[in-house]
Amino acid sequence: MNKFLVGLLACGLFATTIMPSFAADIADVSSNYWASKEINEVVDSNIMTLTSGNFNPEGSVKRVDFVQALLKVLSNDNLNVNISNIFTDVQSSDYFYNDVLRSQQLGLVYGYPDKTFQPKKLMSRAETQSVISHITKDMDADTAILNKFADAKEIPAWAEKPYAKTLNYGIYVNYPNANELRPNDVLSRAEAAVILARLKDKLGLVKNEYKGGIEHFGYARKAPNNEVKVGDYSNLVQEGNVIPVAFTEKFKSDKSAAGDTLTFVAKEDIATEEGTVIFPEGTKFYAQINEIQDPKWFNKNARVFAEITSAELPCGKKVDLSAKPFTKKYDLKEGPWMTAGKLALCTVTGGAVGTAAGVGFAFIPDPVKIGTGIAIGAPVGAGVGLATGLVTKGLNYHAKEGEVIKVILLKDAKVSKVKKSL
Repeated sequence: MNKFLVGLLACGLFATTIMPSFAADIADVSSNYWASKEINEVVDSNIMTLTSGNFNPEGSVKRVDFVQALLKVLSNDNLNVNISNIFTDVQSSDYFYNDVLRSQQLGLVYGYPDKTFQPKKLMSRAETQSVISHITKDMDADTAILNKFADAKEIPAWAEKPYAKTLNYGIYVNYPNANELRPNDVLSRAEAAVILARLKDKLGLVKNEYKGGIEHFGYARKAPNNEVKVGDYSNLVQEGNVIPVAFTEKFKSDKSAAGDTLTFVAKEDIATEEGTVIFPEGTKFYAQINEIQDPKWFNKNARVFAEITSAELPCGKKVDLSAKPFTKKYDLKEGPWMTAGKLALCTVTGGAVGTAAGVGFAFIPDPVKIGTGIAIGAPVGAGVGLATGLVTKGLNYHAKEGEVIKVILLKDAKVSKVKKSL
């Protein structure tokens, strides 16, 4: 039986909170500071750190500081280094040694022709925009967009196109004067926080080669998210991803009640398009019914509201989950095809009854007029049947054993890494 459904549940193994939390008690950043939101975001995400409880928002940003923060945004701060050091001013004893090599390996922030990296050189705003432009997807940005800024002529020629591109992408900062870019000013920590937070929120614009272990689900084109961060020991399925699961037994809403449990299963490996298995075949997803709204008059179908509360991997590991159906109202119900089938059945049945009645009424006075009786009775009966179908109660929700539905993750899900089954 075909059903027009988009799914139930969202799995979140070892899920993080659905809303970002804010870092507590940054001593030198008040709640009304112009970049307070972004500073809290990057501190809470450990992209930038505090010193003795202070952020030092007006402080400057060294090249190595920006590199380390950028690697964290891109989830490449643990990238295995497999290149040799070519920089004369970077030593293996430096705390930033591996991060500079990671940057060089990825091609994030390049060194200088004299084979120096100059890790302690301060970043300018123009250099920052050049890096952001370099790692984001290509676009033909019209530099005419720069003309709306009063200091457009101060932008170095090499930075014009990068600025135009990042302005179009919305990954830039122009505080305190919205009409100025101040391209040659040294980047402050507050300004870096704003740019990094905006980049973090727009990772979809970053070229794939710069994102650490980012793979993709392809189960639903309209999924709010399709990115999965693949790590050495665990995988992070981001909130908004959609996956398919199947009923393990028949389900009927008219035979169930709030508080009942449901079980779903992965009928096959749930894997990324790149081949990493996230939920192996046989993973069970356990749900609880929170509410069932019975069918109502005027053809309103039943609605089932369910929530995933736990899951069990084939290895036996149990995890906590929190999820709801992936539909507009987070419910399960019969789709329009089933409703149309009900109306068609009512119409056909009504037409048959009308035809029979027409034949009967016509036959009694004059058997010759049976055809006229059919001609009159059939459409009248069909119309009555259709009207009856429209005003009667709607359908209960039924699902077959093995029936697949799509489900959405409502929280980031950290799932222990598994090997793809053969």
